Amino acid sequence: MAQRLSRRLSRNLGEWGETAAKRHLRKLGYRIVLTNFQAPVGTRIESERRSSEIDIIAYDESSVPATLVFIEVKTRSSIEVATPEAAVDLHKRAQIVRAANFYRRLMRVTEELYRFDVVSIVVSPDLESEIEIFKDFFR
Repeated sequence: MAQRLSRRLSRNLGEWGETAAKRHLRKLGYRIVLTNFQAPVGTRIESERRSSEIDIIAYDESSVPATLVFIEVKTRSSIEVATPEAAVDLHKRAQIVRAANFYRRLMRVTEELYRFDVVSIVVSPDLESEIEIFKDFFR
């Protein structure tokens, strides 16, 4: 029961963070194209399909030329253990890259400039948030 409640709270915090990230990104000149993009990235044993998700796909129109950006949003209620961006480890990066490559082929935008950003959000109990964008976080 406690584990289920913890997952629900974590999912709600994540959804809240993605909404805050979209609002913040728009203010900075990003044009949101898609959210929660699911891409097939393989098949596990027993024919179970695996997919990877990109939280936000946008164009950073503040840069010239506009750049296609694949954005991972990480929201935490505390940084006692680690910062939100620390959760974007090598495994997560590889999943995002595979999903981004799938998106680029699907949408026929393989020649466009692109990058990977991470939006880090720390939320206090009174819902004050600190948002930081790490542009070109990985390649």
